[in-house]
Formats: sequence, structure tokens, C-alpha cells
Amino acid sequence: MNNFKTIIEPFKIKMIEPLTMTTEEERRNILKKAHNNLFLIKAKDVLIDLLTDSGTTAMSSKQWSSLLEGDESYAGCESYYKFEKIAKDIMGLKHFFPTHQGRAAERILFSAIISKNKNIILNNNHFDTTRANVEQLNGQAIDLVIDESKDSNLMHPFKGNIDLNKLENFIKRKGALNIPLCMITITNNSGGGQPVSMENIKDVSKICKKNNIPLFFDAARFAENAWFIKEREKEYKNITIKKIVNEMFSYVDGCTMSGKKDALVNIGGFIGVNDNALAEKIKNIEILTEGYPTYGGLAGRDLEAMAQGLIEILSEDYLYYRVNSTRYLGNALKNIDIPIMNPIGGHAVYIDCKKFLPHIPSHKFPAQALACELYLAGGIRTVEIGSLMFENSEMELLRLTIPRRVYTQSHIDYVIEVLTKVNSYKNNIRGLEIIYAPPFLRHFSAHLKHSNQ
Repeated sequence: MNNFKTIIEPFKIKMIEPLTMTTEEERRNILKKAHNNLFLIKAKDVLIDLLTDSGTTAMSSKQWSSLLEGDESYAGCESYYKFEKIAKDIMGLKHFFPTHQGRAAERILFSAIISKNKNIILNNNHFDTTRANVEQLNGQAIDLVIDESKDSNLMHPFKGNIDLNKLENFIKRKGALNIPLCMITITNNSGGGQPVSMENIKDVSKICKKNNIPLFFDAARFAENAWFIKEREKEYKNITIKKIVNEMFSYVDGCTMSGKKDALVNIGGFIGVNDNALAEKIKNIEILTEGYPTYGGLAGRDLEAMAQGLIEILSEDYLYYRVNSTRYLGNALKNIDIPIMNPIGGHAVYIDCKKFLPHIPSHKFPAQALACELYLAGGIRTVEIGSLMFENSEMELLRLTIPRRVYTQSHIDYVIEVLTKVNSYKNNIRGLEIIYAPPFLRHFSAHLKHSNQ
């Protein structure tokens, strides 16, 4: 870290991947064939891909070299024990079960704990796959985030916090026996990538312990959350990221994690738990559905890369760059009067499309309409987090998700330039309506057409 104005990447580039340039007319045809759903566009037809930060990381030279050390033994591979040792050192949990990605971890965990009469899962905000994995087991996914999270202009430092009064009142009303788990998503992806304070984690932990409800993290972006704690809670200013992470995990009973985010890999995830009986259930389900618990659906080389990624994500030089390069994009959009979620998060910038496109009602999916327009104007792929992803959503957000260690400042400057252009004719953007949708996670494969409005 330094005091200069320019934010430089704390790494050098050793390998490049070419990008495909397309014309606006070509993109118009591509978008038509994809039924106005950017998930259905081939990656080769995307210039700047801000769809997700999941699995899109550029791995480091140490991660690539670690692939050659992968032990591909079916049972008891050395790569698992290396991963386990590093994960225990960072998170302090007793049992770790690798999975092929985060949603597999969610499916296994919820399969182990949800039953007919014990089916309510609490969270600050469930993300899409988390909610779907709860609901397909006939569970109830309840969001208890603070009300401040709904105001995109408000500069609250920890908009990902659980509302403690809502939590206590809900437990009293429904009964702790009906609640097998409370989760905290760090950072809170559905709510604009907003962090959760250490104070809130402690307080939620106390309430859960008092009611004998296990508390878990959705830990996909745990290191980014730790950086915000260091930056915004004054008592942690001089504490290392690793010690902050150690403390965060000391208050929970387990976690699910997509390693495709803060473990800096292209595939992988895991479940961490303390309870021995729950660990036994998880082990049996994993053997049935993912693989033997020392590989869990991953190759040994993937476990090696994930272990190395968990070490690298704790770098304060990297986290400083990560958060401040995201702010570079967010501040540029604010300077051209594009309304975004404040404060700016760590992994993405979220445009408030209720404010940006007030002429498009929520049921016409304003964020999806803007996503289509950004692709058409500049070949940029983004993702809607609003009423298409979550029916009757209170927020209509467009997420510009920045892959880790992938794009340079000139790429981001191009994104800003395209958004400046779109901003100039935003009143002409039309809403959309669904013509096909599956029963779960409809945003991944829905077909849409422009509305006549």
C-alpha cells in the first residue's frame, strides 16, 4: 500500500487471453438469439464480462505451480490434508468437507438440517442459490437485514448487518425449535455487496447461542468483509486481516463457501462445521452425492489451488487494491450522476435502477433492461439482481461484478465510457417481459422480450 493517487495492481501479468471485438449490429443479433438473457450469450461474444466474480479469477503463478503437486488418490489424498490444515488455521473450525462449488455445499448442508417441522433458515439476505436450495427442500428462507440496506443513498458503514430486533422477535414468534440454522452472508451480495460488522456478528452469535440455534457464515467473500471491518471499525484498524478473520469465525458454528470467490479459484468450495453429529450427516450425504470426503467432487490439483488461494486472499496489499479499484469504478459513475448503492462494496458496483430508469416499473425488470442495453452499446455483460432474480424484490439493482486479477484500469475506463453513452439516452430504454421461465432460479434461463409499455 502507498499514498499515491494511482491504484496499481499488486501483481504482474504473465499470460494473456484475447478479447473478441463485435459490432453493434452483431451484438443486436446475438442478444436477440439469447432472448434478452445475458446468461445465454456465449462468452466469446462478450468483450468485458462483469456477470460474476464466481470462478472468473485469474490464478497466481503459485496456484498454477501447485496444480502439479495435486495428489489424485481417491481416498486420503495429501492435497486434502494440505487444504484442511490451511482452512483450520484461518477459520478454526473442526471439520472441512470440500465440494465442487458453493451451491453443492449449500445443498448438502440444508439436506442435513432441514426437516418437515424444522425448516426455517434465517439470514441477512439469502443469495439466489442459497434461497433456491432452501426452498426446494420445502424450507423457508427468511431475510432479516437492517432497513438501512434498502436506501442506496445512505452511507451506513455496515448495511449487511442483521437487524437484532427482527431476529429476536422472529425467534420468539416462530420458536427456536423450528429454526435449524441462522446464516450471515459476508459480504451481503444480494444487498449490494455490503459488509457485516464484527459487533453485529458478535451480537447475532449471542442471540443464537441463547436460543441454541447454530450460526453459520456464507463465507464466499470473508476476506473482503474482514477488510471493511479493519477499515470501518476503529478498534480493528491495527489488527491483521488474518486475526480479524480468526475472530470472525470464532463466533460461528460453521460455514459454507464458494471457493470461486475469495479462495481465488475457478472451481471448488467447502463446508466447515464444529458439531460432530452434523459432520457425520454431511459426510454421509457427501459420499452419496459429491464423492469421498477427502476430495468431495474436486481433483487433487483443485484442492491444492484452493489451499494456496486461501493464503493469498489474506494479503492486505491485494485487498487494498481490490476494494479501491472497485471504488474507482463506483466513484466514476457517481461523478456522471448514475445512482449506485452506497457505500461502494468490495466485489461489485450496483446501479440503483429504480432511480436510474424510473419510467420502467419493477414488473418490467429495469435492471435487466439496462443489462441488455450495456451489452448492445459496448459488449459488456452484467447481471440483474432485482425482480427477475427475486420475485417481488424491494431493490432493482444491476451488478457490475469485477473478476479478481483480470481487468486493468483501461478496461474499467471503457466500461465508464459505455455507461456515459447509455446515460445520455436512458429515457429511451424499454422494459421487458418474460415469455418463458423455469420453476427455480429463473434468471439463469428465462426468455424475455421488449415490452410495448
